[in-house]
Amino acid sequence: MRPLTIPEIRGSMVNATVAEIERMPMPGLHEVVWSDREYLGWRDPSAAQRGYLVYWRGDRPVGLVLRSATSPLRAGAAICSLCSTGQPGGQVTLFSAPRAGEAGRRGDSVGTYICADLSCSMLIRIAPRYFEQIGGADQVLARKSQRLETRLDAFVSRVLQEA
Repeated sequence: MRPLTIPEIRGSMVNATVAEIERMPMPGLHEVVWSDREYLGWRDPSAAQRGYLVYWRGDRPVGLVLRSATSPLRAGAAICSLCSTGQPGGQVTLFSAPRAGEAGRRGDSVGTYICADLSCSMLIRIAPRYFEQIGGADQVLARKSQRLETRLDAFVSRVLQEA
């Protein structure tokens, strides 16, 4: 992922009001290892149900405001829709995103199950299991990264879609 600046992050939000963008807390960008990310995701420390996600879509950053479900997933295990990592149910949550534009102002939203801490980029970099290593660990990571980016882009396309 290419690095992002705070103004780029704030300017990238496609489904947020001006007030939401102004009060959006920023993550510690000095700590980000950009080359090890497909997207930048973080939770709001002052609003437990709010999260943010920004990634490069072509040559421009696109960001979303997310809201997590109020009740935890009751399943014993769950799979993140973005990184396809199986985890205990409490580590995956339903996130909804208001649609961009008029549809979002009417209250339309879309949702998907995502790692609760928005750490998909880290999870796909965990050493692959032996049977996954066909072609080598670097190729496994490249495939996982591409699939994550494809699923993220599909979710964002649903947010941007005119309803």
